[in-house]
Amino acid sequence: MEQFLENLTNVNDQINTFVWVKIGLILLIGTGILLTFVTRGFQLTHFRHWWKKTGGGVFDKTSHNKKEKGSVSQFQALCTALAATIGTGNIAGVSAAICLGGPGAVFWMWIAAFFGMMTNFSENVLGIYYRRKNSEGEWSGGAMYYLQDGLGSYKGCKVIGRILAILFSCFAALASFGIGNLGQINKITLNMESAFFSEKAQKMTVFGGIKAIPLFIGLGLMILAGIIIIGGLKRIAAVAEKVVPFMAVAYILGALIIVFFNVSAIPSAFGAIFKFAFGIKAVGGAAAGIVIRDVITQGCKRGVFSNEAGLGSSVMVHSNSDVKEPVKQGMWGIFEVFADTFVVCTMTALVVLTSGFIDLDTGLVKEGVEDATLVAKAFSNIFGKGGEAFIAIAILLFAFTTVLGWSHYGSKAVEYLFNTTVAKVYKIIFVVLIVTGALMESSLAWDISDTFNGFMMIPNLIGVIALFPLVKKITDNYVARKIKGKKDVKPMLSFDEKIQKEHEELVEQGAE
Repeated sequence: MEQFLENLTNVNDQINTFVWVKIGLILLIGTGILLTFVTRGFQLTHFRHWWKKTGGGVFDKTSHNKKEKGSVSQFQALCTALAATIGTGNIAGVSAAICLGGPGAVFWMWIAAFFGMMTNFSENVLGIYYRRKNSEGEWSGGAMYYLQDGLGSYKGCKVIGRILAILFSCFAALASFGIGNLGQINKITLNMESAFFSEKAQKMTVFGGIKAIPLFIGLGLMILAGIIIIGGLKRIAAVAEKVVPFMAVAYILGALIIVFFNVSAIPSAFGAIFKFAFGIKAVGGAAAGIVIRDVITQGCKRGVFSNEAGLGSSVMVHSNSDVKEPVKQGMWGIFEVFADTFVVCTMTALVVLTSGFIDLDTGLVKEGVEDATLVAKAFSNIFGKGGEAFIAIAILLFAFTTVLGWSHYGSKAVEYLFNTTVAKVYKIIFVVLIVTGALMESSLAWDISDTFNGFMMIPNLIGVIALFPLVKKITDNYVARKIKGKKDVKPMLSFDEKIQKEHEELVEQGAE
């Protein structure tokens, strides 16, 4: 059995490297550059507009309005998407990128996020444009629908569009069990054990050898998740709307306190980020260490892992928004990447780089420091034992809300493959497996699901690239009407003539 697992791990590592490094990162960054170009740098040229309609208008009642049956508000859709994207990658992932790729990895994380803004924007635009109501009156949208009805509408592409839609849904459902469930729960359990229980308590067993602490943590999380997930998207969104802003603000405030105490190191931290972005880490004064390719790879990879732009995952919840204008939800996608990477991940990076655990002259991690505990050590330096507890709670909230968000992604993928009844069965299985995640000791499930994550990215990006002329057309249409004020332009709201007509009337009445 051990030999089998070792072989499986080796095969998965090779596939993962090929999917993510050889194909994925080039495809992701390339797609972001293409979409930035065709939308004339929307994230920059219309910064004031999208900020006003998203983060700058977060207290605007229209973004919280959820009157429409089968939908959630724009803000709830954002919070649910952020619940799934803001996870352990924002803490452990960023510190790992710096340890493996040096401070320069942070620069490439920013670059990936800048272009990823427009990838996420385009996914959401297409998600809203190609969505439809399911048998229970709930909106259903995502990569599978714009692959089937968008790419599939091209001459000779009907079959390939359908095949890619099925593949995307299969990979999304499989990934949801690993990276959206088992891996997240396992991280929560390990951190809770370390922060709140003694070594003696950690060794306690029940039922013939099952570790007691992980079992009880797993059961508690299973019950809590079950109450929320079985209740459907509206309950998930209601929880996300309250938890996500709280957890993000609390973590940012904690990080700001750390950085304030280490304020003298900030100029050196930013200097190291730019210095090592285009160079190598020196080892004993020699030109050895991590080459620029690995710096770029680590930064881009961790950035994508964190904000998920290009995976086609968050579009499945953005499509449940009560919004009528595709570009409006697209702008929330831009804000999602901005909040996840430029705010939360950057704060983690500054905590790590100003903590003293990274030699900012060489870019190397100091001896005895591990990436898994780096952020917790930085917090412990200032807050003592409470710092480790704070990070454990932060990971609990970040990872648990990721589980909630991914449960919706997986259910939507299963709904597409089968129907809403099977999707309900999926939710029950998803909840029960939470206990397995708490008891799991191998990282193989996490690694395999990471590969499935890469697999779902490929068909999604094929669809986005194929449909970029439509994204440009819808964006230009919105800019003409809403920013330039042209009154004689008919809005582009849906591929479905019936939905287009219904939404067009609502937009004309000022309901959007």
